[in-house]
Amino acid sequence: MRALITGGVGFAGTHLARHLEASGDEVVLTDRLIDGPDLLDAEGWTRLLADVRPEAVYHLAAQPSVAASWENPVLTLRVNTEGTLHVLLACRDAGVRRVLMVSSSDVYGGAGSSDRALTETEPLRPVTPYAASKAAAEQLAVQAWLGWGLEVVRVRPFNHIGPGQDDRFVAGALAARVAAAERGNGEVAVGNLSARRDFTDVRDVVRAYRSAVEHGEAGEVYHVCSGRAVAIAELAETMVGLADRPVRLVTDPELFRPVDVAVLVGDASRLHHATGWSPTIALAQTLRELLEDHRERRDKA
Repeated sequence: MRALITGGVGFAGTHLARHLEASGDEVVLTDRLIDGPDLLDAEGWTRLLADVRPEAVYHLAAQPSVAASWENPVLTLRVNTEGTLHVLLACRDAGVRRVLMVSSSDVYGGAGSSDRALTETEPLRPVTPYAASKAAAEQLAVQAWLGWGLEVVRVRPFNHIGPGQDDRFVAGALAARVAAAERGNGEVAVGNLSARRDFTDVRDVVRAYRSAVEHGEAGEVYHVCSGRAVAIAELAETMVGLADRPVRLVTDPELFRPVDVAVLVGDASRLHHATGWSPTIALAQTLRELLEDHRERRDKA
């Protein structure tokens, strides 16, 4: 299958490209970091899709940071929502067969208030500008299927982590700080450790993406998650335990978010029933490899 990945040099995009190539697909990457069109460049997307003519498009490109969305909500909405529309229009005009629209579990927002695993039928209750932008982008994907017949499959990944993740996200940030503390003053700055999230290795996540494109139902939405809520404190303590010298956690009020959902955990039964997908990589292995990745970055700096 000839596949185009938007956001192809990002964290998940890089892992997805490797998985697709290993599965025998022909892969084309586009990313504004490698001279691809900006998501707000409608004509650029039309030209690119007309030139590449992929059978499937994996739409990962986005403004992915919740923190940055508080600082610039207008740009976040335009990039994630208007940008998605530009990609969908270009896919329609180029006759793309299948499109994967990557949303986020953040669209549930305040629904995550207990250990109850959320299903795809839960009402959307976004509490951050990022989440609102993804919820709006999802509605455009639904419209593309119902109004144009474009075979769009939506996925709502919960927190995905692993080697290659940068410090804009909680697990990557913890790994970067522990790696720095090993060669610094031994202090690891942390924010809210009580929040609980559903973590899945990015390599399992990208397997789910390809499975959804191959076997998912057009117009449907699927969770990509482990089904287990893990406290941020557990991630931090695990990585502190992996440190090659004694380090300690130090609370930094600047790292607390304006709004932070207490618990967010999902149920991936729908995806499993449709495709047979289940996560296979243990969290402990992921955290070891993530910390080692940040040690290598530290030593190269």
